[in-house]
Amino acid sequence: MQIPFNKPYYTGNENDYMAQVMANGKISGGGEFTTRCQDFFKTKYGFNNSLLTNSCTAALEMAAILIDIKPGDEVIMPSYTFVSTANAFVLRGAKIVFADSSPLHPNLDTETMEGLITPKTKAIVAVHYAGNACNMETLLAMANKHNLYIIEDAAQAIDGYYTFKDGSCKPLGSIGHLAAFSFHDTKNIISGEGGLLVINDEKFIERAEIIWEKGTDRSKFIRGETTSYGWVDLGSSFLPSELTAAFLLAQLAQLEKIQNKRLSIWNHYNNLFANSNFETPNIPIYSSNNAQMYYIVLNDIERRNHIIEHCKKAGINTAFHYLPLHQSKYYNSQHDGRDLSNCTRFANSLLRLPLYYDLGLEDVEYVVKTII
Repeated sequence: MQIPFNKPYYTGNENDYMAQVMANGKISGGGEFTTRCQDFFKTKYGFNNSLLTNSCTAALEMAAILIDIKPGDEVIMPSYTFVSTANAFVLRGAKIVFADSSPLHPNLDTETMEGLITPKTKAIVAVHYAGNACNMETLLAMANKHNLYIIEDAAQAIDGYYTFKDGSCKPLGSIGHLAAFSFHDTKNIISGEGGLLVINDEKFIERAEIIWEKGTDRSKFIRGETTSYGWVDLGSSFLPSELTAAFLLAQLAQLEKIQNKRLSIWNHYNNLFANSNFETPNIPIYSSNNAQMYYIVLNDIERRNHIIEHCKKAGINTAFHYLPLHQSKYYNSQHDGRDLSNCTRFANSLLRLPLYYDLGLEDVEYVVKTII
């Protein structure tokens, strides 16, 4: 038996939608399918505004430009995250202040974060690891107290939700000033590469569109709001092609079906591991579960490596995840020396298991039996 770690799911409508793009004669970005995808997110999740991007990395880079990150500004984020989270702000000259993970899960440890805030702090980046929400109420209180921006790195968090203490519930990506999503083919909803910038703060909407269009006011020109367009701000080529947008729209049309299937797989894993000695995902009470990934946490790196090899021999592909950014070759000399022990623990012991739409429940049983 061979079980891959990931296998992209195709709904069956991707080719038809992309054929429509080619028949329309507009393949470059910003056309009908881009608009339909953006409207989907505004309608379903109530996002103030959203712009498709060619990656989540691009969306984060746009966020850094929008909040005017400059050399000397400090940005707090978890060390246990993908390099794009940090790169977007380092490219603008920011100093990254890495925070530790919670002892219970890889998300930010909000109990120890406030001491990291200085007069130079400009933003906090909340990474919703595995689609599970950070403690947004605590982060919002910090942001309001210290006049900071909140950026949600929601790369893994499509269709995730946060429940506030008053019982209200909001989609992840709708809480911070800005948010970034990913549609990489390891995510729940995919377009190969692709991302989304969500703009919740009204003051950023007009400028975001300019940055998105290479620093020009071309979108106004297309809408007939000006007779010509030119270079008016910073920007880059952040738009995906219409082919990418068409592929994504086919996926979005089946979001509920995809989510339900992934949740059934995730729950089957969790039920089978329930009576084992393995540490399984701890989902905070305020967070929903969008079944982005299933993982177990082992005692140490040696045990994890042993299980990876054991699974490989059984035809099962597993994966560890992030290496701590504060220990990276590029940035360790700029870290302030704090020991981020929870981050290091997850980096050394977290093991991700196969989870994709076509994974059968009997496959899940084989994976769990092999590991146990």
